[in-house]
Amino acid sequence: LDKEYLGMGEEVGIFEKDLSTFFSRTTLCVSSGTAAVQLAIEACNIGPGDEVLVPSMTYVATFQAIKATGAEPVACDINEETCLVDLQDALSKLSKNTRAIIPVHYSGGVGNLDELYDFASKNKLRVIEDAAHAFGTKYKNKLVGSFGDIVCFSFDGIKNITSGEGGCIVSNDSKIIENIKNSRLLGVEKDSDKRYNNSRSWNFDVSRQGWRYHMSNIMAAIGIQQLKKFKKFAIKRKQIALAYDKLLSSNQNILSLKRDYENVVPHIYVVRVNGLMDRDGLREAMFNEGVEIGVHYNPNHFLTFFKSNNDIVLPVTEKIYKEIISLPIHPDISNNDVEYVISTLKKLLPFYSNNAK
Repeated sequence: LDKEYLGMGEEVGIFEKDLSTFFSRTTLCVSSGTAAVQLAIEACNIGPGDEVLVPSMTYVATFQAIKATGAEPVACDINEETCLVDLQDALSKLSKNTRAIIPVHYSGGVGNLDELYDFASKNKLRVIEDAAHAFGTKYKNKLVGSFGDIVCFSFDGIKNITSGEGGCIVSNDSKIIENIKNSRLLGVEKDSDKRYNNSRSWNFDVSRQGWRYHMSNIMAAIGIQQLKKFKKFAIKRKQIALAYDKLLSSNQNILSLKRDYENVVPHIYVVRVNGLMDRDGLREAMFNEGVEIGVHYNPNHFLTFFKSNNDIVLPVTEKIYKEIISLPIHPDISNNDVEYVISTLKKLLPFYSNNAK
């Protein structure tokens, strides 16, 4: 604020350098995780007439990002144990128009990325990872984002680190990076280099569609400080998830997702409740006891804008959606808070479930 240069400038360049060091790959910052996914798709020259495979169990942002490019999201089912994209179902949805697959790293888990990249290679697909939930997660001792095709992160207010709003794209593909550098600034060519020096282009050219999707210095300044604190945040999030796991281990009707918290930094903590009858009633009752729970997410093939003309059915997604709730997870939560959340859940659940004990 003292520097009085609030748009995209030097601070954004510093944050990008810090993130590039973190991932050991080129990183570009944008205005949101949604913008990151949209720009990544467009940078691959995917648009009208093309199709993108994506699990239905994701926030609507992923589907909207695909739709914004003119391409069509093709909703896929998920694996029951991991809640990640089911590649067998994705295989059945392939067509001559399929250009990419977007795996969604739900609750920080990534599944078998080797298998996913083999699937993409065999079918000549780009992979654009929606890693909004997976900042800091590792796969085979490598940070998600430090490898792979194109990886997109979100820095909104509740993610593993935040810049208030914002996101980033990580890739080794120099053409993709150059396309996104320009398109995030309304397509103004080479404007990023000017902005990093708190300047801007006055005489310029534009050769492709662009958007006002750049990050501001204010957002970057927040992000720079958050990244410094990430190790502390990650440890606390893992501790909370492990504490939940331990407190739920003896309850056969409240099932936590299979996650390896040695490697996964959880953004949300999701459980499945067998026999859950009245989720809205449970949410209200928990809220009245001082605990707010969530639902991640309403499957996108249920939403009017994305409904298929073929009335698509995704049996695993539809089954799991009815059973899931998300418990509070945040670095400010104490051990006593965790115990209170679980004791309150166990106390109330019999009134809203057929099987809870």
